Amino acid sequence: KLTQKKVKFEWGDKQEAAFQLLKQKLYSAPILALPEGSKDFIVYCDASNKGLGDVLMQREKMISYASRQLKVH
Repeated sequence: KLTQKKVKFEWGDKQEAAFQLLKQKLYSAPILALPEGSKDFIVYCDASNKGLGDVLMQREKMISYASRQLKVH
């Protein structure tokens, strides 16, 4: 709704609850799952000149993740 020009900004109980849940999820460490041998793996990765990161998932469960800052030599 916020991307529409004529919609008034509202902050009520529903928005506050969503914001608090988002903060909680961002502050808590992710729970890693053990891999299942017969299931397919999915790798998400991203990189730039400043860093790189990846996530290994299986059936929407996070198996591992990593990130690294890159330095200019």
